[in-house]
Amino acid sequence: MPLYPNWLTAVHHDGSPHYLSDLYPCLGQTVRLRLRVGQAPANLRVFIRYFPDGEQSFIPMQMAMQVAEPSGPITWWEADLPINEPIVHYRFVLETADGVWWHTAAGPSHYDPLDGTDFRIVADYEPVEWVKTAVCYQIFPDRFANGNPATDPQPHEFEYRGQRPRTLPWETEPDPDQFFALIFYGGDLPGIQQRLDYLQALGIDTIYLNPIFNAYSNHKYDVADYEQVDPHFGGNEALIALRRALAERGMRYLLDIVPNHCGYWHPWFTQARADAAAPEAEFFTFNDHPDDYASWLGVWSLPKLDYRSAELRRRIYEAENSVFRRWLRPPFAADGWRVDVANMLGRQGESQIGTEVAQGIRQAVKESNPDAYLMGEHFFDASPQLQGDQWDGVMNYSGFVQPLRHWLGGYEQGAHGLPTTLSTPASWPTAALIDSWRSRLAAIPWAIALQQYNLLGSHDVPRLDTLLGGNEALHRLAAIVQFAFPGVPGLYYGDEIGLPDTPHLGARGCMIWDESRWQQDRLAFYRQLIAFRRQTAVLQTGGFQILAVEEDGFIFQREGVNGRVLVVTNRSATTQPATSLDAVAAGMPDGLRLRELFSGAEVAVENGRLPLPPQPQGATLWYSA
Repeated sequence: MPLYPNWLTAVHHDGSPHYLSDLYPCLGQTVRLRLRVGQAPANLRVFIRYFPDGEQSFIPMQMAMQVAEPSGPITWWEADLPINEPIVHYRFVLETADGVWWHTAAGPSHYDPLDGTDFRIVADYEPVEWVKTAVCYQIFPDRFANGNPATDPQPHEFEYRGQRPRTLPWETEPDPDQFFALIFYGGDLPGIQQRLDYLQALGIDTIYLNPIFNAYSNHKYDVADYEQVDPHFGGNEALIALRRALAERGMRYLLDIVPNHCGYWHPWFTQARADAAAPEAEFFTFNDHPDDYASWLGVWSLPKLDYRSAELRRRIYEAENSVFRRWLRPPFAADGWRVDVANMLGRQGESQIGTEVAQGIRQAVKESNPDAYLMGEHFFDASPQLQGDQWDGVMNYSGFVQPLRHWLGGYEQGAHGLPTTLSTPASWPTAALIDSWRSRLAAIPWAIALQQYNLLGSHDVPRLDTLLGGNEALHRLAAIVQFAFPGVPGLYYGDEIGLPDTPHLGARGCMIWDESRWQQDRLAFYRQLIAFRRQTAVLQTGGFQILAVEEDGFIFQREGVNGRVLVVTNRSATTQPATSLDAVAAGMPDGLRLRELFSGAEVAVENGRLPLPPQPQGATLWYSA
C-alpha cells in the first residue's frame, strides 16, 4: 500500500515565478502563491498555513484554473500571503474526505510537520543578480599557469621550520619526502591573465581564486599579510592588471580569505607572542603565553583569531580600510569573497559568536559593494547561516555534491582526529540521494538556494574522475546534474580537459597546456553545457521538482514561465528500457515537445504521458523546443 495517494505526490509548489508572484518582496507587501494539484478527490479544500508572530493562521485558497488533461484535470489554487515579518514561512494544507494532508518544501506528509521544513520568503532581500547567469571556474594559482618565471619562489628567500621553498619544472612530480607546503611550480596572476582567452572560449564568466595574499605556503591559507598580494603571484600590481583584463572581457573574480586564522608569521601573531600586553595579543587565545595557543584544528602554524576582540573586528571587517572592504574597492574591485572554514568562524569553546561575526562581515561587504557575492566554505549543515542575513551561499558540499558522490561512488567520510574513514563501497540508494537534496533545499529560502555554489570537486577533495575510475559517462552525468541543479555551477580547473589527480599533489596538480593531451570530446561537452546554462533562463530562476526515483536513476525538472528542462539519469552500466513519464504530475500539457541537448532527439507529450527512449549509463538533458 503506498504511503501517499497518487494525487498527493503530484502536488507541487516552489519559489519560481510559476508559483510565486515575487520572490523578493518588501516588508508589508503581499505575494500571490500558487499551488498545482493533479487529479484530486472531490470536495478538496486547500489552505495556506503560516505563523504570524508565533501563532498559526490559515488562509483559504481558491481554485483559479482547471485544465483538462487525458489523465485527469490539473487545478491551480491561489491566495495572497502577507509579508509581515523578516522571514515568513508557510505550508499548504489539503483537506479531503479521507484525511488532512500537509505539503511543505520537504514534500507531502500525513502528519503536521516541523516548521523547519516550511517554504520561506525573506523580506527586503536583495539578491546578487549577476550570479544567476554565472558559471564559475576555481583556480589554484600556483598550479594553473606560470606567466612570469622571474617571480618563482627561490630557496634563498625564506625558511619554514628548516625547510626552504623550491620551484619545480611544470608538471614534475615532487620527491615523496619533499615538504608538501613548500612545493611550488611558479603559477601566478600573470599566467591566469594570459589564459583568459581560453577561459572565455570555454564560456566562463567568473573565476574564483584560492588565496593570493602574502604567505609562505603554496596554498596561502597561512596568510602573513592581508594587505599584500604575494610577490610570487606578481604582487598588487598583477591583481590590478588582472582586474582590468577581466573587465575588458566582461568577466568577474572572487577572492578567497581566511578570517578564522592567520599564519604563524603574521605580524599580528609575532607581536602578540613577543609582548603579552601588545594590542594584538587579544587577537589570539593563549593558554600559556607565548607558546600554548588556540589554533585551527591544533595545527601550530595556523593560530586562531579571537573575535571577542573589538580591535580585531575593526581591522578585519568594520573599519573603512578593513580587509573585507579594501579589496572590494578600486583598483582591485573584487566581485566577492569566498570565506574559508565559514562554519568555524567566531566559534571557540564557550565563545560562540559566529552569527554576530558573519552578520558583521555581510554588512561590511554589502556596504562596500551591494553586488558582491559572499560565499562561505561549509562541508556540513549550513542552513542556520543561509537565512538571508549571513552568507549569500556556501560551497554546497552537504546540499549537493557529497550526496551525489555517495550515490555514484560509495560512501566515505573522514574527520580530523579520526584515524580511519567511515566508508562502504556500496553506493547510496537513490532515495537517500533525493531525500538528502530535498532536506537541504527545504531548510533554506528559495532565494538563497538559487545562490548556492554547486561544485563537483575542489582543492580539498579528490577529483571526480578518481572517484569514478575514469568513467566518462558517469562524469557527464554528474556535470549535467550540476549545471541543471538550482544554484551557481562551479568548475574546478582542469576537470574540463581530464586533468587527473597525481600521487603526491592530489587534486592540486599542474594544469596541462599541451592540447594534444586534452580530452577534446569532454572539452566540447563542457563548452556546450556551459553555453546552454548561461543562455537558458529556466536554469537560472526556474523551480525544481523530482519526477521519478528508481533503483539506479532519477528524473527531475526545472520549470518556469520561460521554459522547462528535464534531466534523466542512469548510473548503471545496464541501459534502462524505454519508459513514459506521468506528464500530468509534472504539469506538462499534451503536445509539449522536448529536445535533447546533445543528440537532438525529440519527444512529445501525448495522452498525459511523456515517452522517453532507452537511457544508457549517463544522463540526458531535455528542454522545451
